[in-house]
Amino acid sequence: MRMDIAGPVHYVDHGGPQDAPKVVYVHGLGGSHHNWNALAPLLTEHVRAHAVDLAGFGLTPAAGRKTTVAANAVLLGRFLERLGDGPFLLIGNSMGGLISTYVANSHPSLVRGLVLVDPTLPLAERLQIDPAVRNRFLINGLPLIGEWALQRRYLRVPAKVRIAEVLQRCCADPSRIPASMVDEMVALEEELTLQRGHAAAQLAASRSIVYGLARPSTYWRRMAAIKQPVLLLHGTHDRLVPISSARAAAKRLPHWTYTELDAGHIPQMETPELVAEEIVRWLKNTKELSNA
Repeated sequence: MRMDIAGPVHYVDHGGPQDAPKVVYVHGLGGSHHNWNALAPLLTEHVRAHAVDLAGFGLTPAAGRKTTVAANAVLLGRFLERLGDGPFLLIGNSMGGLISTYVANSHPSLVRGLVLVDPTLPLAERLQIDPAVRNRFLINGLPLIGEWALQRRYLRVPAKVRIAEVLQRCCADPSRIPASMVDEMVALEEELTLQRGHAAAQLAASRSIVYGLARPSTYWRRMAAIKQPVLLLHGTHDRLVPISSARAAAKRLPHWTYTELDAGHIPQMETPELVAEEIVRWLKNTKELSNA
């Protein structure tokens, strides 16, 4: 399905009861609507859901729009307004979790609650980031060099190998990801990397994440300002956003519901049954959501 918001926006209707809580799934950096294909069927009885592709990702082209966190937060807010029948429960992974918090602040009447699945978080004090992850972000952050390196990678490394490397980095056990989902990701990656400007769109988003985390006090003020119920789910084996950062967030924000999962950075793909179980339990136990 497509919607026009200063350019095409692709989204998928996952169905569900009309009187159930309305959900929008928001993918992370380098992700797409495919990232929710394992989780969404497990929640169909409990929520009425859509999955959106942000600008510069999946089947939503940049089309002249910025692809930064802030710009995609504006896009997501407009998407919710156009989709209608809110307010919505936003379920966001990684960058998608961060973007969801922006929208909860800027459009509180449109957001009923948040499920943050391994969201982007500031590093806990004295924490050393995984060297491979650190090096990748350092290269991506270099003007011109980042674009050159990423485009060169697209040309020299097959999409199948790139996806396998991503899953190795993002999962505790990549073999948990269904082969059909891997095939979908590879096919989309092959399509996207042929598009002019794809590398620039990815890097603009990546750099905006780094710039935002460079001001942790601003980040924490935004988190503290969220009035809606929040479920924070985090994989204990996450190499991109270490579990110590999630624990620090839970300590700062004790009114949030916090649960750890035996997974890496993308639990909704790696352990979807556990994620679905936690979301359903939270929905039932959260007064503001149980009558949605």
